[in-house]
Amino acid sequence: MWKNINTYCLFIGYSRSGHSSVGALLDAHPNVRIVSELGDLKYANLGFKRWQIYYLLLKKAKSYSDKHKTIGGYNYYVPKQWQGKFTSIKVIGDKQGEGTTLRIQVNPLSLERLRQTINVPIKFIHIMRNPYDNITTMSKKTSKLDYDLLKSIDHYFFLCEAITQLKTQLAPHEIYELKHELFLENPQIYLKAICDFLGVETTQEYLEDCAKIVYKSPNKSRHSIAWNPEQIEQVQTKINQYSFLSGYTYDN
Repeated sequence: MWKNINTYCLFIGYSRSGHSSVGALLDAHPNVRIVSELGDLKYANLGFKRWQIYYLLLKKAKSYSDKHKTIGGYNYYVPKQWQGKFTSIKVIGDKQGEGTTLRIQVNPLSLERLRQTINVPIKFIHIMRNPYDNITTMSKKTSKLDYDLLKSIDHYFFLCEAITQLKTQLAPHEIYELKHELFLENPQIYLKAICDFLGVETTQEYLEDCAKIVYKSPNKSRHSIAWNPEQIEQVQTKINQYSFLSGYTYDN
């Protein structure tokens, strides 16, 4: 079952950024298994073998296949595609974007431990969402941040800094970065690009079926709370420090 796996996929980034939708669409591919929030670095650090981590991933891979189940308030079931089943697994991985980022930040050696354990190339996907929307949603739905906007601002840019540090350990061909808003505008184009990055072929039927469940426009949650001018300026100053956030403003 494991012999055809040639790529391991990790998401990095932030909660509430659009990772779940991309992970679910990849999991609908017949050669890809992406699970939601396993925490694979933890198991590698505990000494689990490659096949044991693969087993845990596959056991949890049914998370997207229940057409009635929601993740983060959204249903990511793709009718007529391969969630919860597969033909031959070529790509496997975990969609714990923020958790993976934090684990590597706390213990940079954990990534090397996972590399040694898995022993296939690891590829990273980094999805960015307009920081004002991302921070707003984090502040409204994250209990560990006390539902506080200022704490959410600090936490978001802590993650940005952790990602910047992580990227220094990666070659350009190991990471794919994509803005959530661009993905919503052209899901078929970008989903195909991600699959190409992971080394799996796509059919037009797969791309069309996946695109049908994608929202047509982003949720501009920044307008659901009151941002004062000082907070807007504080975030914009931080945005300007990270090239991968280039182009984002409060007004766009």
